[in-house]
Order: sequence, then structure tokens, then C-alpha cells
Amino acid sequence: MKIAIVGTSGAVGQELLRVLDERNFPVDELFLFGSSRSAGSTYTFRGKEITVKELKHNDDFKDVDIAFVSAGGGTSKDFAETITKHGTIMIDNSSAFRMDEDVPLVVPEVNPEDALNRPRGIIANPNCTTIQMVVALKAIEDITHIRKVHVATYQAASGAGAAAMQELEEQYKQLVNGEEPTVSKFAYQLAYNLIPQVDVFTDNGYTKEELKMYNETRKIMHSDVEVSATCVRVPVMRAHSEATWIETERPVSIEEAREAFSKADGVVLVDNPANKEYPMPLDIAGKDPVYVGRIRKDLTNERGLTFWTVSDQIRKGAATNAVQIAEYLIKQ
Repeated sequence: MKIAIVGTSGAVGQELLRVLDERNFPVDELFLFGSSRSAGSTYTFRGKEITVKELKHNDDFKDVDIAFVSAGGGTSKDFAETITKHGTIMIDNSSAFRMDEDVPLVVPEVNPEDALNRPRGIIANPNCTTIQMVVALKAIEDITHIRKVHVATYQAASGAGAAAMQELEEQYKQLVNGEEPTVSKFAYQLAYNLIPQVDVFTDNGYTKEELKMYNETRKIMHSDVEVSATCVRVPVMRAHSEATWIETERPVSIEEAREAFSKADGVVLVDNPANKEYPMPLDIAGKDPVYVGRIRKDLTNERGLTFWTVSDQIRKGAATNAVQIAEYLIKQ
């Protein structure tokens, strides 16, 4: 297997290197690509030092089997044809192709078979908040159809990349020292604050991030489910949290929901409120599953259920999901 990573220096690119190694992914040769600024940098993978090549419109991908692309939507669109023209499968982490009809949008625990139908040689990795949510929703959807979802997200700085994580850390240091905090990656200071905006606003008052959760969920689950989201940036370094309310076709008991979550692929149940046991970002950063807890009946709806999920945005929300897609393709 010849594998490429495009966008190696970013948070997801770095995580891809770790995930490929940790999961013992079959890599005979690894190629690293980046911008002109990153070209010439070196990274070590399984004891071997690899130099980053500048991404160009040439035949560098001719013998590459799978390319993990995490360099932003603009780069993905510009280089998709260059990457796939010789048969390379492009697993793309950006939002560039997610809603294209001829590009599958895949979460392996939910719709792995969609990855087999890729007319353009591209498979899209969904938005991090969507991945986390649909892994949990699948457990209930297998019992009874989910009609509606209301979700509030609590998104860590990691969702905006490595520089955003550094900025949050720097802000805390600056504030402790009585200095004016640096504000660059976000619209406002994130330290000691919440920002009820992730991505840009659209004409209907929802942000693009919130609309992604609506549209991507329906595509991944092949469902008419309605999703209403409010996405909030919180001063957490890694791992997103989501408070989710669902309305199902028939009532689901707490016991039935717990059993479904406990058996679900990619889910870890942490739901013991009597002992104050529930998922938290501090415990889950660096881990792969989606953790579920705080399972309750919705007091306002007999067919309603509410629960809390936490998952690492850089891993399951990006790098791990991409590698799992590649693992599925290899098995097939």
C-alpha cells in the first residue's frame, strides 16, 4: 500500500500520522505533501524520516493507492483531479465535496457501503459534529426511526485547527499575566468565554456549521430526519460535546436506549449519574469512540429521548474516521 497525506503539518495531518501508526495500518510507502511553506519539513513515521513535498499539478500521485487530504476546501477542489486522475482514492477531510451527489459521505459505523460507489474517486469525511452525532443516532435508528433531532454543540478550540488551540492556551497565559489577550482565530476572546457562532451566518440565521448538521445527517443516514442545531465554541482544548434531543417513531425507554448504546459500534456508554459518571472532554481527548451518557426521557414528549455525547474532534471527528474508511476499503 502506498499512502499519501496532503496537509501534513496541520492538526489533522499530524493526527493522521499517529492514527495510521497506532492502528497498524498497512503502509509500505508514505508520501507527505504540503504547501510551499511546509515543503522540506521532515516527519518521522515508523522510524523513517520523510520529507514533505510541495503539492503541485503533476504525476506525484501516480502510484498512490489512497490519499488522505486535509488542507482545506480550496486545495481539495484545486487538486482533486490531479490526485485522482491515475486511480488514487481521495479521502477528503474538507467540506468541498460533502453534498455532491456523486461523492459518498461516509461514517463507517453508519454507512460504510456508500464508500464503494465513488464515481469521481473521492470519498468525503463528514463534519466533525455530524460524525459524532450520527454514530450515536445509529444506535437508536436501528430500534426505531428518528423523526427529529435538536442538538446544541459545545465545540473545542481543536475544531478550528492547531493555531486555534495555541491561541486559547496563549490567551489564558496572557490573562493570568494581566496582558491583553491575542484574538486572531476567533471573532472574540475564547478564554473564559463562549462564542455562539461556529462558521459564518447564512440568510436564515443559522451558521454553515449548523446547516451541515442538517444536510449531512440526512445524506449519511439516508433519512428524512429533521435536524435543528445550535453550535457554540467553548474554551476547551480538544473533544466536542453535544446535548441531543430526539423524537422517535415510537417511545423508547431509558433501559432500551442504554442497551442499544452499549451494543453500538463505536460507542462507549458512560451513564451512571448516581456516581457522577458521564462523558467529559477532559477524559476523552485523544480517544477514538463516541461516549454517551446522561440518557433521559424528554419531559415534554412521550416519544422523546435526550442524551449527552463527547468525542475527540481531531480523531473520530477527522483523522480516525478517514482511516476507518480506508480500512473498510482494504477489507472489501
